[in-house]
Amino acid sequence: MFKDQSIIPYITAGDPSAKATLRFLLAVDEYAGAIELGIPFSDPMADGKTIQESHFRALKNGFKLEDAFRIVREFRKHSDTPIVLMTYYNPVFRTGVEEFLGMAKDAGVDGMLIVDLPVTHAQHFLDVAREEGIKTVFLAAPNTPDDRLREIDRATTGFVYLISLYGTTGAREEIPKTAFDLLKRAKKICKNKVAVGFGVSKREHVEELLNAGANGVVVGSALVRLIGEYGEGAEEMLRKKLKELSGL
Repeated sequence: MFKDQSIIPYITAGDPSAKATLRFLLAVDEYAGAIELGIPFSDPMADGKTIQESHFRALKNGFKLEDAFRIVREFRKHSDTPIVLMTYYNPVFRTGVEEFLGMAKDAGVDGMLIVDLPVTHAQHFLDVAREEGIKTVFLAAPNTPDDRLREIDRATTGFVYLISLYGTTGAREEIPKTAFDLLKRAKKICKNKVAVGFGVSKREHVEELLNAGANGVVVGSALVRLIGEYGEGAEEMLRKKLKELSGL
């Protein structure tokens, strides 16, 4: 789904507007092996303050679910970089799994990560995703046991997303030991590629994780913070940050 040693930027759709999100996607595209596009949700429980605020900004400014698909359709006119939609299950359930994934496929979405959908309850989603040809991404945490990690890997057709720490998203000063312990276990168990996220904000974080065997590194809050600070005009700051993280 992405090349080894990739950076995977995360951006919240509609923050602060749909037009700005398209510009931001094009700005980060040069440095991205894949891009995660978050769908704003009123109760983003897995996210820390920075990304929660981005969800609230988008919803306050009138974001609608169809805006996310419209953004992807426009992005597809310019780039083939894989897009993974990151969402909670409620919007998928309310829309209907078949209809949601059908719209995603039509828009040009490549993969789906439903944050609060455990793999043990995901069979219908997996069946529909397979029919639509959409890759599946599941989360594994530092306390995920080996047998569960195998189950997650079997259900995954995109990549396994390794959560680096106990807690929510948000930039940290250091990557905790839990990230490297989980990465070491996952590299022994998983047949799919693995990407590490949560807490990554510096070039040294990216280097440490890639050198430890991660196929990809997800960067979210460090970028969303720039959008919160610079608003509609954040694309140059996003390019600058991705260039720094890429070591270019």
